[in-house]
Amino acid sequence: MSDRLPFLASDAARGYENIKKLPVSVLLENVRSMYNVGSFFRTADAVSLEKLYLSGFTSYPPKKEITKTALGAEDRVAWEHSTQPLELAAQISAQGYELAAIETSPRAVDLFDWVPRFPVCLVFGHEVDGVTPDLLERCDSFVRIPMLGSKFSLNVATAGGVALYELLRKYRNLLQNA
Repeated sequence: MSDRLPFLASDAARGYENIKKLPVSVLLENVRSMYNVGSFFRTADAVSLEKLYLSGFTSYPPKKEITKTALGAEDRVAWEHSTQPLELAAQISAQGYELAAIETSPRAVDLFDWVPRFPVCLVFGHEVDGVTPDLLERCDSFVRIPMLGSKFSLNVATAGGVALYELLRKYRNLLQNA
């Protein structure tokens, strides 16, 4: 028997007690892999995301491929599906959300330098083609994840995890310094 105490769920919540829901949503546009969609559900649950928007031809529950990676999070995370990403983006923007496209382009600000205007909706696009030009035109901000190696992009679900946890960190700091 180990003399180490088991990790307690209450330990994980220390410092985050003022966050009921992270004032962040995610809009997925034309994400083709159901495994990536499932991963977004799982990460959304982990950071207590407000809502996950699945748009275009992005799949939505119930699908076994989504469930395989979501591990039940698809039943706990608020989500909505629409075949019309531009209309969805307009609705989200009208609710006062900053629409921030996560993309690799020269016009994008570094994720660590970005000062988000909460509430925020992160926009992720197709795994190969990215966010469509029409949806990019509706975005308020463009954010890139720093890439120091020879590759210029991450898997979309991995990029989502990186960006969401950075927003969680920034929001926690905002609450602590208020």
